[in-house]
Amino acid sequence: MKPITGIVITLNEQQRIAACIDSLQRVCSEVIVVDSLSQDDTVRIAEDKGARVLLQEYLGDGPQKAHGVPHATNDWILTLDADERLEEDAVAAIQALTLDDPTLAYRFKRRNFCANHWIKAAGFYPDEVVRLYNRTTSGYLPKKGHASVRAPKVLDTGTHIRHFTYDGLSHWIQRIDQLSTRDAWAMKERGVAPSAWRPALHAASATLRKLILKGGILQGTDGLTVTITTAFHAYMKYAKLNELYENENHRDNR
Repeated sequence: MKPITGIVITLNEQQRIAACIDSLQRVCSEVIVVDSLSQDDTVRIAEDKGARVLLQEYLGDGPQKAHGVPHATNDWILTLDADERLEEDAVAAIQALTLDDPTLAYRFKRRNFCANHWIKAAGFYPDEVVRLYNRTTSGYLPKKGHASVRAPKVLDTGTHIRHFTYDGLSHWIQRIDQLSTRDAWAMKERGVAPSAWRPALHAASATLRKLILKGGILQGTDGLTVTITTAFHAYMKYAKLNELYENENHRDNR
């Protein structure tokens, strides 16, 4: 196996960063943490674990994940979020790879957890993500929300990343508030126009997709929970986009 650089982006992740670095160090020769100016002990903990920390004000999901790549010693890059861990099957699969083909990137399946409960319903599993790639041919697209890796070829490893998505239902709602704010900001940066109808239309579309197309209606409480929270997220990000424009217009008209 060729040497790999692990990259993780952080903001106030003192409770999770140590375990994430431990997970990366099982397969990586170095770990880089790109920190968005945390106000807790994230940076100190990361450095104590042997990671190299780069301080960078948040640029958006894709640009932030790409920021550490030029600083890597190795061409092969493995990215995790601070709330993710490699499962044993993923560790074994990565260790067995020769990594001889730089045009090939590797996909993993995420197990998303709410507290100790694995959520499989309405598209929450397998939730496939590309996380191991060679920087000479591949990399994160410059999307500011929900960024993904573009690569010439992708191989599905069939193995797993464990994602501690939410500490509980209250945390789930808090994350929707945070992520919908980020998504609204990213859409405005892309020039998406405000619309009185778009919040409701996207919420209705999300409900149809999760409840019917993804089978949530047949998957009990989990299916209903995923449907409602997804629709709420869709509604709020477009409502917040409208709010950003309203606030801007209010400032301009003073």
